[in-house]
Amino acid sequence: MEAKKQLSGHCLCGAVTVHVTAAEMKFGACHCAMCRRWAGGPLLAIDCGTQVAFDGEQHISIYDSSEWAQRGFCQQCGSHLFYRLKANQQYMMPPGLFDDIDQIKFDHQIFIDEKPDYYDFANETHNMTGEECFAAFNSAQD
Repeated sequence: MEAKKQLSGHCLCGAVTVHVTAAEMKFGACHCAMCRRWAGGPLLAIDCGTQVAFDGEQHISIYDSSEWAQRGFCQQCGSHLFYRLKANQQYMMPPGLFDDIDQIKFDHQIFIDEKPDYYDFANETHNMTGEECFAAFNSAQD
């Protein structure tokens, strides 16, 4: 399996198309309360790095959801497009946006300490609490 791959995809209505230069071919689930509120369950996301381009940008709304991140969605159909870290403009994007990702692997879960009891994933994954996630992100920024 390739470590990184070019990906293209689009929102539900096709008003926004996304092109990613080097996406990780693995994805994770975020169980934080904010992601669950936004996504209606855990947010599944691929680390798409910083080299992301959009066609139909005029159809994207951006919500400043915290001090450290923004969330983007299509104004036309409401599709979730990204979770973007403000510090480095790094995009986390739902795998469902993309075509040709059959070989992607579910390998990590974050904010596992906030996951409710009413669901579980069967996959073996690397699990991090919210505190561990922030510590890892902060050490990567130093």
